[in-house]
Amino acid sequence: MPFASVRALQGLKSKARRNYFLSVLLFCGIMLGSIWLLYYATLQIDYVWRWYRIPQYFLFHDKTEIKSQTRGKVESVHREGAEIVVRIKEKDSKTETYRLPDKDVRVTQGEMIYPGDILATHSEWKAGILMQGLWITLEVSFIAIIIGIVLGLFAGLARISDNPALKWTTITYIELIRGSPLLVQIFIWYFVLGTLINTLLAKHGISKIPDLWFGVLALAGFVGAYVAEIVRAGIQSIHRGQSEASRSLGMTYVQSMIHIILPQAFRRIIPPLAGQFISLIKDSSLLGIIAIRELAKATREVVTTSLQPFELYFVCALLYLALTFTLSMLLQYLERRMLNQ
Repeated sequence: MPFASVRALQGLKSKARRNYFLSVLLFCGIMLGSIWLLYYATLQIDYVWRWYRIPQYFLFHDKTEIKSQTRGKVESVHREGAEIVVRIKEKDSKTETYRLPDKDVRVTQGEMIYPGDILATHSEWKAGILMQGLWITLEVSFIAIIIGIVLGLFAGLARISDNPALKWTTITYIELIRGSPLLVQIFIWYFVLGTLINTLLAKHGISKIPDLWFGVLALAGFVGAYVAEIVRAGIQSIHRGQSEASRSLGMTYVQSMIHIILPQAFRRIIPPLAGQFISLIKDSSLLGIIAIRELAKATREVVTTSLQPFELYFVCALLYLALTFTLSMLLQYLERRMLNQ
């Protein structure tokens, strides 16, 4: 290569590195500027940041007091294993027994006890309201995704079936779900179908279905319709010759679909599936309207009591971002693994 060409190539590389460095600086400047503008805005409304209060909504040290329900004299205080057994003798010679944790026992033998007196206290770490809401969001999203995948897979196969009953039923399901808002579907599942199903179960002496499951079914039915169209498009994107070649080798339609078509289609549908599942996690925030305390509803409740909207809504957004980013990275890893096979 001529010397002039080498120098020109080096100049282009140096210019590219310089442009990249300037772009990084511009990005950092935009982010820092946005943070400063937000901070400046809070100063104008006299807002006091209280980040130190946030950890208690994830994990807190709860102190429990065990109180007496009777009046009498402490007959004995002794240990049985890891517990302290306190027997209180009432005026009518009846004896009430309390089994207390070996933490902070506040009574002694011979002491007079009255209703409401503290017998012992103990403290333990408990999950805060935001942690509980995060767990419910994970639980609801995971179950809805699993059901949605199964439902969408069968609906997608039925969508391209030659059987008119299967095909038309699936088309009706897909168009009804995709053509109506998720919020309305949640209302129908909870107020209409939920009321009917639980009423029938109660008449037959069967315990009612928890409200959480109606929210899960609403999300699963919603995502299943979109997964069905993604599966249909993925299958139809595979060249017809693949199916014809497998049939010529003696495979049945089911064998051809399982061993030849679906593995190839699955590689192509992972990116749109990832977007759909990420949307599902965010859509789970709508379940708060039917009294399911997922992450968004838990955040609203804490904001109402603590009057800390800025910190809590930022934390809520970061938690949703952590969930969706983790799922996105997981699906990208799965996609790379399948492409390398």
